Amino acid sequence: MLFVTIQELEAAINYWRNQSPALGDELSLCAEASALAKPYALMIVQGSQRIPLDVLDGAARIAIQNFIKSTQNT
Repeated sequence: MLFVTIQELEAAINYWRNQSPALGDELSLCAEASALAKPYALMIVQGSQRIPLDVLDGAARIAIQNFIKSTQNT
């Protein structure tokens, strides 16, 4: 089973925010950062350091996987 750490989620959110900055008066997050925000917040509230990758919903799983792929290529 693969796990995602809270540090990886934070880095992924920051990566996606840099790729697609929030726009408009409401400063809405891009779809990828938004998908990762809920599991990140839950981890903070629960005091978790890592979660299984398979508990993420589809959008969050794709966002974290694409983040990991992009950082491995640098």
